[in-house]
Order: sequence, then C-alpha cells, then structure tokens
Amino acid sequence: MIDLRHLRTLRALREADSLPDAAERLHLTQSALSHQFRELESRVGMPVFVRKSKPVRFTTAGLKLLQLADQVLPLIRSTERNLAKLAGGAADRLHIAIECHSCYQWLMPSLDEFRSAWPEVELDLASGLSFAPLPALARGDLDLVVTSDPIPLPGITYVPLFGYEAVLAIDKHHALRAKAYVEPADLSGQTLITYPIERDRLDIFTRFLDPADLEPAQVRTAEMTIMMMQLVASGRGVCCLPNWAVHEYTTRGYVLARRLGAEGVQATLYAGVRSDMLEMAYMSDFLLTAKDISFTTLEGVNAVGGATGTL
Repeated sequence: MIDLRHLRTLRALREADSLPDAAERLHLTQSALSHQFRELESRVGMPVFVRKSKPVRFTTAGLKLLQLADQVLPLIRSTERNLAKLAGGAADRLHIAIECHSCYQWLMPSLDEFRSAWPEVELDLASGLSFAPLPALARGDLDLVVTSDPIPLPGITYVPLFGYEAVLAIDKHHALRAKAYVEPADLSGQTLITYPIERDRLDIFTRFLDPADLEPAQVRTAEMTIMMMQLVASGRGVCCLPNWAVHEYTTRGYVLARRLGAEGVQATLYAGVRSDMLEMAYMSDFLLTAKDISFTTLEGVNAVGGATGTL
C-alpha cells in the first residue's frame, strides 16, 4: 500500500532534484530518505527513479506516482485547512439545495442577509429537482437541504422552518370555484400540474389522492411556479402549491385557491442539516435568518417547534 509520506517524498525529490536536497527539505537524513524509497519500490515492485541520474530521471512508475501525488496532496492540504477552520468555529462554505422553486421567494432575501453577515463563507445554491439532495447531504456534498419531505437518515437533523397549508390553485372560471373546499373525487377529471419530481414527494398525491385511491385525468409538469400559474390561469389545469406561494397570484386576481378537504392539508418546511453542524455559529445564524425572513415576507405561515429526524 502506498502511504502519503511516499508521495511527499517523491514530490520532494522532483522539486529538489537530488537526494541530499530532498532529505533536507523533508528534515530527514539521507539514509532515512533512501530507506523510504526502497520501501516504496518494494511495495510497487519496480524502481521509481533512475539512480545516479542528473538531473533526476523518473521511471514510468515514478511518473504515475507523481501524477497521483499532484492530485491527492493538494486535496489533503485543503481538507486539513477546512478541518482546522471547523475546529476553530470558522466557516468555509454553505452549499444549499432546495426541492421546490417556490422557495426562492423567501430564500433569496435570506441568502442576501446572510452573505452580508458572513462574507467569508462560500455560498452555493442548487435546485434539488434534478438530483437527490438528501443523500448528497448525508455524503457531505451539501451542507443544507430545504425540503418538505424529510427522509430519516443517520446523522441528519431536520429543523422546522415554518408550517403552511397546501392549497389547490384553479382558474377564475373553473367549475370548482363555487366550492369552499375540494374533495379527491373533484380532481378525477382534471389535469394536475406538478413540479417534475416523483409523485411520492408530492402532498397532493400522498396526502390527498392516494388515500382515496383516486387519480387525476392527466398529469402535466412545469419547472417554475410562474409557469404553473400561467397554465392554471389559462384554464389548462389545476395545481397544488403552498398557500404562501399562491398568495401573490390570488391577491392579483389571476387565480383562485381552494382548500384540500374540509380540514385542509397542513405541511411543514424543513432545513435538513448534518447534526454535527447544528452548533456551528454560521449555521445557527442562517437558520434564524431564514425563519425571521420567512415570517416577515410570507403570508399564511405558522411557527412549528422541535427538530426531527435526528438519528
């Protein structure tokens, strides 16, 4: 097995261009350095450089190991720096994914305020519609995922941001406009417009239609909330969205909103975070900022207490 010290030794020889100078760079005796090279060559089964060559000439095996060293050693140094920052409470990055486009309404102001308070943090934002963000969070590829569909995962905590009601948006002349709320059977002849995600992540199916064992006449997808609203307003379908996402369009008279069932469908939006990151100052600040801005800017949301999903 090749050790990191072998890669560092090989790079030092390339940079110093002689065994004595490489030994000095590594704070080793020339005898100890020679021993490391013999050990490396024993492990790979062939020489890694030509003895007594000036300048130093590496074999094919040595050149391949140098390529590996050039890839691995900078990553090791970068990770060591990041770990040192974490140990000292300093932030390095906040990579976020969201699972619905309607979240941009409150998330972008939250990011703007957070960026002003933490300019040293590298911020990155991605839509979670084209990949599975929660497994990426568990792997460490992401730092925070905004989701209304938490999946229990080891080491992941779901912090509730706010509660809301899922409502059905219909056009102003729709046959359902006279009803105070809709029932599952009312959608059996409708075109349902959804985001392009799996149906088991959509409340309209999992919490409204599936329990009644009913299906819409047709399902049509759109990637952006404004596109969905345009389709609804023109009478080409109905869609289920959070009440706060539909509010802008109902107040302008573009569409109407109706409850799903007499009691309505209540839901919660969460921030999924790796549990060991919750106490980091920058993460705590972002969660508080997101909550504050949500309650300031969104209509119809409510406070939800307690974190969930910690394993």
